[in-house]
Amino acid sequence: MKKFFKEFTDFLKQYNVIGLAVAIIIGGKLNQLVSSLVNDLITPAILQPVLSRMKLGSIQEIQWHGIYWGKVLSAAIDFLIVAWIVFTLVKAMNKAAEKAKVAAELAAKKIEEKVKKD
Repeated sequence: MKKFFKEFTDFLKQYNVIGLAVAIIIGGKLNQLVSSLVNDLITPAILQPVLSRMKLGSIQEIQWHGIYWGKVLSAAIDFLIVAWIVFTLVKAMNKAAEKAKVAAELAAKKIEEKVKKD
């Protein structure tokens, strides 16, 4: 039984399952936040004149021949916002990683020069 638990903990560490679970939870909450942002703030602010003229309460009610184009538009806006957030985060992480790499290379050069002097 000890071996089983050791293998299980090794599995969790190797595949970073805890980090993945945290990412999924945060991603779900980010999705809720973006959906609310789109449905309750951005879409009404931008499309309110159009919605009022069409006598609709929300973008999801826009339809034509049984196709709910408003839902598609809302999902597209959601996607674009989430994609922009992920792009921004990845760009910032890459920039931080590059700075860390440059700092590590600089530190390695300083250590190498110090070793050569001694």
